[in-house]
Amino acid sequence: MNIFYLLIGVSLFAALIFLGAFIWAVKSGQFDDSKTPSIRMLFDDETETQENEETDDKKETN
Repeated sequence: MNIFYLLIGVSLFAALIFLGAFIWAVKSGQFDDSKTPSIRMLFDDETETQENEETDDKKETN
């Protein structure tokens, strides 16, 4: 029966650590931008566009 008290105490301690980490993340602005991720897939990646332009420039010079 004593092990239950220990397990309850350890689980409450772990829950408090996770709650503290969540509160810290909210206060530090981790969840502020909720609009951009939903529309990010609509835009082209800049690195792919730059690579395509470089290969197009090489083809034109040849």
